[in-house]
Formats: sequence, structure tokens, C-alpha cells
Amino acid sequence: MSTTFDLSIVNEIIDSLGCKPSAIIAILQGVQERCRYLPEEIFPYLSEKLGVSEASIYSVATFYENFSLEPKGKYVIKICDGTACHVRKSIPILEKLRKELKLTEKKSTTDDLMFTVETVSCLGACGLAPVITVNDKVYPAMTPDKAELLLRELREEKKDA
Repeated sequence: MSTTFDLSIVNEIIDSLGCKPSAIIAILQGVQERCRYLPEEIFPYLSEKLGVSEASIYSVATFYENFSLEPKGKYVIKICDGTACHVRKSIPILEKLRKELKLTEKKSTTDDLMFTVETVSCLGACGLAPVITVNDKVYPAMTPDKAELLLRELREEKKDA
């Protein structure tokens, strides 16, 4: 296997957290924070460095819903579809975002890795329903039109950066 991922990122994280099996979750969190997902190259590398089976590390990564084995966009948009948000029409917001970004239920990230759209069971902000988050920033009382405007603002932010 040819490694295309820069493993020095993993080494930096291990150096700061310690090279011990008990740090695996924190190490995975660190890698995901830096890379926005867990590249497949890290599993055999971490297995060797930590003395833990690759299967064990992979099982941790797949057990926790917060970890992703697929690249995510710069902007991760989460649409709450819990009871309060669903009743207050979160699905039309999801449909609008998918239409604007040319995404589907099976394809959640844009080709340019700018946006990822995900549904979640609850964001814990029921009184603000319907709610979405963008990189964990809460946007309350969302509508399809507000979501379209937000996408426009995020695209403009990208151009200015």
C-alpha cells in the first residue's frame, strides 16, 4: 500500500497525548480534527505504534458515530430531525440543501469537499426548532430560504478566505 497521507500529523498527536493504548480515542479525535476524517492509512500505523490490533482500533472508529472514515467538507451541516424539528418542518430544509448542493441520501459531501450535509436525531435545541448547525455553530428557526441564504454566505466566506 502506498501511503499518501502525511503520518507526521499522527506522530504530532501521539507525541502530545502519549503513545499508549488508552489514548486511542483521543488520538482518533485529534486526527479527525486535523483531517476532517480518519484516513485508512492510520489504522495499520496506529496498530504498530500502540501495540493494539488494527481490528480493535477500527472497531473504536466505527463504534462512535462521531468518527468518519469518509472525507467531510470544510463546512459540516447537521440538520436536526428530532421530533420538535421534524414537526416544525426540518425535512424541507434538508431537501433544499441537498438540491442546492447536488447531494443525495447516499452522497453527503460535495465533490469539492466544501460541504457535507448530515441528518442527526437531536441537536438538543428543541426550543429553537427547526435547527441546523454548521461546524457546531447553531442556526435556530431555520427555513429552506434561510438555508439557501446561509449557503450563499458560506460560499462568499470561502471566496474571501
